[in-house]
Amino acid sequence: MIYFVAAVAGIAGILFGFDEGIIAGALSLLRGEFGITPLDEGLMTAAVPFGALFGALIAGRASERFGRRALLLWAAILFILGAVFSALITAIWMLSLARLMLGVAVGVAALVAPLYISESAPPAKRGMLVSIYQLAITLGILSAYLVSFAFDHSWSLMFMMGALPGIALFFGMYVLHDTPRWLALKGRQPEARAAMARLHGVSPDAPAITAELADINRTAQSDRHAASWADLLTPSVRPALIVSVGLFLLQQLSGINAVIYYAPTVFKETGFDSHATQILATIGVGVVNVAMTVVGMMLIDRIGRRRLLLIGFAGTALSLGLIAVGAVTEAKSLDMLALGGLVLYIAAFAASIGPLPWVMMSEIFPLHARGLGMSVASLANWGFNFIVVFSFPVLVSSLGLGGVFAIYTLACLIGILFTLKLVPETNGVSLEEIERHLKSGRPLRLLGQAPHDRGDQAGTTGASPGGLAPRHDTGMLIRALISLGPYQSVLMPLADQVTRIALENHQVRGALQSVSIRTNFENTGRLSATDLGSEAATLKAFLEHVRFASPAFLESVGELPAGGKRG
Repeated sequence: MIYFVAAVAGIAGILFGFDEGIIAGALSLLRGEFGITPLDEGLMTAAVPFGALFGALIAGRASERFGRRALLLWAAILFILGAVFSALITAIWMLSLARLMLGVAVGVAALVAPLYISESAPPAKRGMLVSIYQLAITLGILSAYLVSFAFDHSWSLMFMMGALPGIALFFGMYVLHDTPRWLALKGRQPEARAAMARLHGVSPDAPAITAELADINRTAQSDRHAASWADLLTPSVRPALIVSVGLFLLQQLSGINAVIYYAPTVFKETGFDSHATQILATIGVGVVNVAMTVVGMMLIDRIGRRRLLLIGFAGTALSLGLIAVGAVTEAKSLDMLALGGLVLYIAAFAASIGPLPWVMMSEIFPLHARGLGMSVASLANWGFNFIVVFSFPVLVSSLGLGGVFAIYTLACLIGILFTLKLVPETNGVSLEEIERHLKSGRPLRLLGQAPHDRGDQAGTTGASPGGLAPRHDTGMLIRALISLGPYQSVLMPLADQVTRIALENHQVRGALQSVSIRTNFENTGRLSATDLGSEAATLKAFLEHVRFASPAFLESVGELPAGGKRG
């Protein structure tokens, strides 16, 4: 069910990419029919990001008040109306208004769709599922290229095709429900329980549902007040704001819009002379974009957010350097170097820097400030987008292409430092655990690490300085440990809670450290009963203790009535 939820919400990304990309294919036809001026062209092209600013501004508070589902339904209606209006215009100012409407829909959907997926997804798959939105954007861009190629005789048909995914988004969201976390925040407990049961495909009275809902409710109880702008600067929210806004700033300063702008020049200088050949080459870049986004989705929950960001920033820095060298020298022999840099850049960006700011934004804000915080982060994204696009021709005229790409290379190197110093690893960590960490006052980058880990534990446990592996690695180890015992069906749904308890117990944490180091579990991911060694008794006793305290066991002995409520 969760894959269907993510796919439906991801249609908003297809619409985003399509409406951003389709204007490029229609522009030559519009020039011929309407004789548009450069000012008209600028307004028409910039209408989508300008409208997205307003969409992002209103979506944060509106999603908290009316719900995530309602906002996506309204966005779908705006997408449909904007597409139809664009296809029926009789003057160019009408197209600018239609694209402004589409921009508002894009701004709303870009905030709410990742939020909807994040609040519905299990921690172990959340990164991959939220990345579906970025994959959908790349599919939307590729679809716009293909539609432009197929309907190169009719701008009206090009625009009208945008209504089809809008209709699919509307009916898809119509049959879905709001997220369990938003329903719990609004005190609608029966609906929250039912929504969670549908997502997991189990009975609403299942012990796993009771345990997860209790964890959500504990967080929601402390977050019932509506967030204000001042809340974003409080110690428990400010670190999340810095990380989310910083990642969007670095995403835009990595030069994605400038690279796309420069791509036709690269194609022309490397021998793609005809217009049709350049279009096919552009479609080829779109295919690389889609393929590498899929690669990023496969890696994000395996190697983690931080590591993937570091790989992405390193890859884009290298590729931008290649483009800069080719642009500065203007040597024919280096044209292929620039082309290689272009393809490498698209691959690195699509697999990492493209999707990860959206994923991180949807994860790290506390529940009560999630909508407002994501609204500010989205505003930053669109604002930085505008600044980079606006400044590009100005910078090129004064510094040249090589100088501009050198600046973007420097921004990617700064991105590596930013990731190392400030970005947390959220892989496998529940949203409630992230919120508890923010409220603890500890640095956000230490998320997932036990608060009492110290270097002096290394002498007794064999761990390296810094203590136990990050929280997501410990969670994987706990799941592997549970799979070796007789209580898999009971404890596996509670793995996140079991991990938290293990990290709070010094003896258990030490035993896990020893097993992890001895087996090199972080790299191999494998664990057998013989690997437990002398720690087997400690870990077995720990799991039995948790088992006997679990809702399923208490219910079986009459201590916890069905439904999870004590008598």
